[in-house]
Amino acid sequence: MTATPSANPNVTPNANPNANPNATPSVQLVSDLVTRIPEFRGVYETHVFHQGGVLPHVFFWDVVQDTVRSFLGEAPAAADWRRTLDFLEEQSARGVLGIDEVIVTSFLGDLPSPQEPGHAIVEQLGPVMAAKFVRIRPLG
Repeated sequence: MTATPSANPNVTPNANPNANPNATPSVQLVSDLVTRIPEFRGVYETHVFHQGGVLPHVFFWDVVQDTVRSFLGEAPAAADWRRTLDFLEEQSARGVLGIDEVIVTSFLGDLPSPQEPGHAIVEQLGPVMAAKFVRIRPLG
């Protein structure tokens, strides 16, 4: 019995069909986020227009703001904060350097401080992101 090879041996099963083989992990993170959570599409398009391309760390400032607003119930049309945290938890668990840099530096690092509204969102982080958050912000 012989196995039939895949039509494209460079494509792995369950790979993102929208993945750009030339994209950096951080740019692919942004693309995957917008694909998974289309509520970020408008912010993404505005970002690309103003920046002339994708700057993941800059884009994630808007992701943090929208996620915290959703958590506080201030933006009913925004992406549900739980979906965003679930997506970022999955991505954090992959252990990909470029992805971790964006999530740690430009998401976890920009979450509200203890004295700011929305800080309680840190109690909702999954185990992977919670561990990273404690390492970068041990006092919250």
